[in-house]
Amino acid sequence: MATFTERNEHKIEIIPPYSILQCRRADIVEKDGVEIGRSYHRHICAPGDDVSGEYHKIQAVAGALWTPEVIAAYQASVAE
Repeated sequence: MATFTERNEHKIEIIPPYSILQCRRADIVEKDGVEIGRSYHRHICAPGDDVSGEYHKIQAVAGALWTPEVIAAYQASVAE
């Protein structure tokens, strides 16, 4: 009997100058260890966004890059 499994792969890109995070999740379906399907989902996270529900590595990257100064600079650029 065939065994189907699902797994995810994540990719995070950092967009300068405000460290906007472009996040891509690949949902992968495998049958007996061989990939038979893949779909992608993308979204962005901007400085100051609530990332508490995001993948743990996105939370870590945001926590390291989004200083109060970066958040303030990003918010000022959006307000212009």
